[in-house]
Amino acid sequence: MASDNGHYFSAHPSTELKLKEIPVTLAGRSFSAITAGGVFSPDRVDAGTQVLLANTPAPPPGGNLLDVGCGWGPISIALALLSPHATVWAVDVNERALDLVRANAEKLGLENINAVLPSDVPDDLEFMTIWSNPPIRVGKDELHNLLLKWLPRLDPGSDAWLVVQRNLGSDSLQRWLDGALPTLSVTREATNKGYRVLRARQKG
Repeated sequence: MASDNGHYFSAHPSTELKLKEIPVTLAGRSFSAITAGGVFSPDRVDAGTQVLLANTPAPPPGGNLLDVGCGWGPISIALALLSPHATVWAVDVNERALDLVRANAEKLGLENINAVLPSDVPDDLEFMTIWSNPPIRVGKDELHNLLLKWLPRLDPGSDAWLVVQRNLGSDSLQRWLDGALPTLSVTREATNKGYRVLRARQKG
């Protein structure tokens, strides 16, 4: 296990910055993504994110879209490619991850991604959709606080799409969301490769 400041969910990874490129295809676009150690899944688009992207309908064409725990950016990039007229907020506590998102967005000519720390998102901003492969391994309390912070900021009638590994508590998380956020209607939309895709709709 890495030391605390070597984890992908630390603000400043202690591991040496070694950039590398990996071949990926996101939203039908193939390119070499820039990644590095000290961020989540630096060697590939992880299985959970693949399941989320394969089982989520097209995002709204405009408005503010949110990727919570963006890592090096696969979900944010997919959102930006699918909705070029939307503003994608790529949010992470890991500064290295945010730098990688910016580098990948620049490489693809995507000007509609804002890669920022959570504190840099305006407090009054609401989102037309939230897509997230949330950082389950930060611990239950921190994960719950993360979801309590962002999910209520969905526009009425809008959906959040979360992918969670089944053996890491997807079903218990669904039950918790039902109780903790009564303004949301939470359903299980897909199961694949040991992952669940949960849909949380903000009631109108």
